[in-house]
Amino acid sequence: MSFAILTESTCDLSAEQLDSRGIYCLPMDATIGNTSYKHYPDGREMSFEEFYRRLRAGEMTNTSAVNVGDWCAAIEANLDKYTEMLILAFSSGLSSTYQNACLAAEDMMEKHDCRIVVIDTLAASAGEGLIVIEAARLRDEGKSLDETAEYIRGLVPRTAHWFTVDDLHHLHRGGRVSAATAIVGSALGIKPVLHVDDEGHLINVDKARGRRKSILALLDHMKETLTQPEGPVLISHGDCLEDAEFLAGEIKKLWPVKDLYINMIGPIIGGHSGPNTLALFFVADHK
Repeated sequence: MSFAILTESTCDLSAEQLDSRGIYCLPMDATIGNTSYKHYPDGREMSFEEFYRRLRAGEMTNTSAVNVGDWCAAIEANLDKYTEMLILAFSSGLSSTYQNACLAAEDMMEKHDCRIVVIDTLAASAGEGLIVIEAARLRDEGKSLDETAEYIRGLVPRTAHWFTVDDLHHLHRGGRVSAATAIVGSALGIKPVLHVDDEGHLINVDKARGRRKSILALLDHMKETLTQPEGPVLISHGDCLEDAEFLAGEIKKLWPVKDLYINMIGPIIGGHSGPNTLALFFVADHK
């Protein structure tokens, strides 16, 4: 491998997906109830199932960005093998992780003979994961760091993110909807359809009455903007595998997708979106 690829666990890729591609993934700090731990993709400190069980039981969550020191340590851990690195960071519209990565890269390049490119994916969950997978594919095809970075910068504004959530109260706690909207919407069975915009912010776009309609609304948006039907397409879910598999089946009826992945949403995103969140990511003509 000509250069290292570093990201963090907000990408919601599995340990196997990361390890098989030689991608270095930083864990992020999470707290649920009185338990603080690092979220690794393999769930070694807390399983995904345990996290969602406690979330459904009403425990509150908090998360922390990857700090400068953690990024510096990750870069140093790769210096024995690589002099060039590509960092693909969680959306600057949702976290300070990207800014911290930039500071760490500047510091490390002053101290060591290395070159580090940091890209703001403006992405969350498996949307970030899609970008990471594509970067690894290009690197493994023999593309240089500059060639890969150029392609990824062009891919960022074309990586579509569509979400629906089951419980509006989690979005209310995260400041995404008002208390009145959460109460009335939940009573009426209203399921919002959300989108990550060009600045990497999560915004409410549509409303659907009922779970199945909200899932099909994700598919409708895919029909409108999809440009790469062979994939990759990623679906991430907040402990609702059956819904994810239903959506995957509907997608396969419409397009000859070769690379379709279903992953669980980790606690960094899931703590804010809640159980039964369903998200769809694909390459489009615009976000």
